[in-house]
Amino acid sequence: MSARIIDGKDFASKLRARVAAEVARVVAASGRKPGLAVVLVGEDPASSVYVRSKGKATLAAGMESFEHRLSADVAEDELIALVDRLNADPAVDGILVQLPLPRHIDERRVITRIDPDKDVDGFHPVNAGRLATGLPGFVPCTPLGCLMLLKDVHPNLSGLDAVVIGRSNIVGKPMGQLLLAESCTVTMTHSRTRDLFAHVARADIVVAAVGIPGFVKADWIKPGASVIDVGINRTDAGLVGDVDPTVADVAGAITPVPGGVGPMTIAVLMRNTLVSAARREGVSLDDAL
Repeated sequence: MSARIIDGKDFASKLRARVAAEVARVVAASGRKPGLAVVLVGEDPASSVYVRSKGKATLAAGMESFEHRLSADVAEDELIALVDRLNADPAVDGILVQLPLPRHIDERRVITRIDPDKDVDGFHPVNAGRLATGLPGFVPCTPLGCLMLLKDVHPNLSGLDAVVIGRSNIVGKPMGQLLLAESCTVTMTHSRTRDLFAHVARADIVVAAVGIPGFVKADWIKPGASVIDVGINRTDAGLVGDVDPTVADVAGAITPVPGGVGPMTIAVLMRNTLVSAARREGVSLDDAL
């Protein structure tokens, strides 16, 4: 069996086009562009590249991009004060503080200071609670992007067995909640799960977000299963995922690395920023978003 390749790059491009079209409607109705503020502390090369990519995507979607760069030794209270100003700024619909932050700054304090209704990253505990209880809120971009890709393969996920490998607040936990909301039977696992192979082997859907190159092996996978590889690991051989490439010989569908989940993260960030602006302005959006 040769797996269908789930083209995240193509899906993300189409999503961004839909977002841009809806942005134009929001601008026409409200008289202003949705705005995304991104805060970068320090000069981490990977974070800097990611922030630039977000800025370009924001402008390409017809939205305003507000970029704030702070020195690595900025005081925590100064960063908090900036977040407070962005919370109060009517031109800002979404606030994203790029992680990780320097060690002297309490990430939890910063994240919980963001207005939950501007928390387009979906990391605030209020949004985590909304997701867990089925209330409207913002979902972290990567797991929501994964769900969109899965639903493109399986329009009806109800009743499928899903295994999530990884328990982070950013991907693993919200991914499990999203799949549960789709009426999947969800098993949450991680690198220390006993008999992990046995859990994965019965799954119709496997989402790997454990951060270990090639961790998931081909003989773990149920023939025909759909595999979402969230891992982006930098190695001497280049970028590789959490799933061994030979899994493609067994799976029914699989995301590549790169070109799978990665492009979806920024596309969903654009979508979340648009949703925030539409909610604040009372503008209805296309249900396809």
